[in-house]
Amino acid sequence: MSSWLRVIVGALAATTVAVTTACAPASLPVEVGPAPTSTASQAPLQVTGTSGAPPTLEYEKPFAVVQPGSRTVWPGTGDVLERDDPVLLNLYAQDGRDGTELQNTFRTAPAAYTMTEKSLGSHLFESLEGERVGARLTLMEEQDGVPVLLVVDVLPVRASGVAGEAPGKDLPQVSLDDLGAPTIRVPRGVEPPSELVVHPLIRGSGQQVRAGQILTVEFTAVRWSDGGVVDTTWTEDTPPQSAEIGIGRLVEGWDQGLLEQTVGSQVMLVVPPQDGHANTKSQLAGETVVYVVDILDAHKLDPREAGVEEEPEKKEG
Repeated sequence: MSSWLRVIVGALAATTVAVTTACAPASLPVEVGPAPTSTASQAPLQVTGTSGAPPTLEYEKPFAVVQPGSRTVWPGTGDVLERDDPVLLNLYAQDGRDGTELQNTFRTAPAAYTMTEKSLGSHLFESLEGERVGARLTLMEEQDGVPVLLVVDVLPVRASGVAGEAPGKDLPQVSLDDLGAPTIRVPRGVEPPSELVVHPLIRGSGQQVRAGQILTVEFTAVRWSDGGVVDTTWTEDTPPQSAEIGIGRLVEGWDQGLLEQTVGSQVMLVVPPQDGHANTKSQLAGETVVYVVDILDAHKLDPREAGVEEEPEKKEG
């Protein structure tokens, strides 16, 4: 379990979803079953719904993919997707024969890939190339005799918005590299604050984070005592992390500090022991920990998925 999660001895496993970097075959990243015998329709596919929620697909069944391809439901306004960059996607797929759901990351957490043909598959890569963060696409393809109808939402992989007020000299200072990874410098000779500090560094324009949602983030954590990094997702082949927020499954500093922040924001949390790992067996039990958190996505967990996924593996700091 990652060190940013509360250690609960003897409790049931928390509903925490680890997003894994995926390697897909050359076709769409879904699994399909055997095809029944039927006469297929060539009616158009209609996709409705809003960002952050599973789409609604309307079409005559069974559906025939006469012309495989993709179209943009709506364009994005964020960064352009570039080759070899990380990409975070919500995916929803149906079997066009009968509408059976094949994939739905809206139930759990977004899926992390790399913008390459090897990671995404050639068709999805070609469809995403040149698109911007925030776009929604549809793809139609016949895979092993099955008409696959896939809807893809492109999510941000770093915070983006209006810069907040710079932290005071008694608080840690944060700088970002070209990819958005933070470096946190703790002020020397300064005692850590005794209460939780919540300082937005970037204010995103997305929805507010609510209790019970699955929160997907990039983050770095350092000890106040020596500035050493104890945990981070900003390393090669480490995907963003996802967990349920505001219900006692994360450290109190996260539950308090990230609720009502907006998606797209970057927030610095200075978490004293009583709001972090105090009274646990964690190596950070007596530490004040500084977190810089990029909020990438927040959506309600489908209750059917509660308790299905295992917790992320702990990174020892």
